[in-house]
Amino acid sequence: MIAKINSAAVIGIDAYKVDVEVDLSQGLPQYLTVGLPDSAVKESRDRVEKAIKNSGFSYPLKKITINLAPADIRKEGSAFDLPIAIGILTAQGLVNPENLKDKIIVGELSLDGSVRKVKGVLPISIFAKEKGFKGLIVPDENKKEAAVVEGIDVYPVSSLEQTVKFLNDEIEIDKFTVDREEIFKSSQEYGVDFSEVKGQESAKRAIEVACAGGHNILMIGPPGAGKTMLARRIPTILPQMTLEEALETTKIHSVAGFLHGDMPIVAVRPFRAPHHTISDAGLIGGGSYPRPGEVSLAHNGVLFLDEFPEFSRRALEVLRQPLEDGFVTISRASMSLTFPARFMLVAAMNPCPCGYYGDPHHNCTCTPQMIQRYVSKISGPLLDRIDIHIEVPALSYKELAEKREGEPSAKIRERVEKARKIQLDRYKDIEGIYCNAQLDSKLIKEFCKLSKECENLLSTAIDKFGLSARAHDRILKVARTIADLEGEKEIAPHHIAEAIQYRTLDRKYWMF
Repeated sequence: MIAKINSAAVIGIDAYKVDVEVDLSQGLPQYLTVGLPDSAVKESRDRVEKAIKNSGFSYPLKKITINLAPADIRKEGSAFDLPIAIGILTAQGLVNPENLKDKIIVGELSLDGSVRKVKGVLPISIFAKEKGFKGLIVPDENKKEAAVVEGIDVYPVSSLEQTVKFLNDEIEIDKFTVDREEIFKSSQEYGVDFSEVKGQESAKRAIEVACAGGHNILMIGPPGAGKTMLARRIPTILPQMTLEEALETTKIHSVAGFLHGDMPIVAVRPFRAPHHTISDAGLIGGGSYPRPGEVSLAHNGVLFLDEFPEFSRRALEVLRQPLEDGFVTISRASMSLTFPARFMLVAAMNPCPCGYYGDPHHNCTCTPQMIQRYVSKISGPLLDRIDIHIEVPALSYKELAEKREGEPSAKIRERVEKARKIQLDRYKDIEGIYCNAQLDSKLIKEFCKLSKECENLLSTAIDKFGLSARAHDRILKVARTIADLEGEKEIAPHHIAEAIQYRTLDRKYWMF
């Protein structure tokens, strides 16, 4: 007898249907899986057999052939355990096949027959709804994640025995639902706030400008100046996530297996801070079966790279595509996958190898050549994609002893959201442009027009400070953002003057 079970798998961050076909035939007892299964799927044989026996069912002493269709796509993971077990029992006549036609089943089995959590349930739930399936049987630990999608009946199960009884109408399992709006609102809380940061008013201002225009930012300062503390609070002043952004971000985290049962949706801006020893595959994504990397996990949020020059040159260079395009494409011999990767890059570095160049309280032990080599580890094309460079000096005792709290993140975010709204209205007729950081040379000429006074100021700054050619467009984009923060339609000289201050690494006399 042949049984057919509807299941699903994930490729990239999107799900596709997998038909689990089980055939029992006469012959020597044998278990054969076809349809490009990986090792985890092949190993399901022992898990399925023991789970069936330990759940009180008989395991057939026949030739068991399992086909996972479509056969030209590689299947991986343990989510096929439960549908395979249900297929074997259905082929024996122990499960009513009529109750399987409109349901998708996923889940990993333990040897005792209990059902364990699996990855990628959110994209599977979205797929089930889009394809018109009425029900989704998932592990109990995945129920909140699956129920985030409206319009699909979610049935959480904890064991193989419970699943069989439910499919045979022997017991009822209540459809699990959640109030996703309530979960979304209750999850929009950060554990940190800008009010906790003492001093560093100039750095806070630069970060506010960066968030208002979607600009990438590089912070340069000695150890202990507070660069990491500032970076960790940047998501708290970015515009709050929309529900659509949250679902898109949650899909990536679901596929990566980073969702917790008590938080089925990523409602706050992600903050990812990989160590500088990370490989290029870990940063950009990859593997023989491509998985999302840190740049995709930071989608719609912040990617923080501390000790920026210490990252390998190869790892840094792979950042150029996602910074430019907002997505990353990973190609392998058998497939090519695209992952979203639209994030705000926040980098931090010391001014020199020892960290104390320019610090009035410590002596720098680095030679000019050592400092030059250290800074030049960051390539020009990558630096070209960072609009704001700022110095973060060490705090004085007076600043550290200050008892008055700084401005809270909520107030700063109000100004940021107001500036972002101005930009959305300005670029509403231009596809793919949402903030000032995305402007190209043509759009800069259109939206960043300068008065004669502003042109003279910018010309003088370029000549006096030795600003590079690439700094010109960056200054205009940042000045446009500063004007938006003030609600001004035209760029004024003081906007240009402030933007010039945010090009530390482009100043010819910064180091020597």
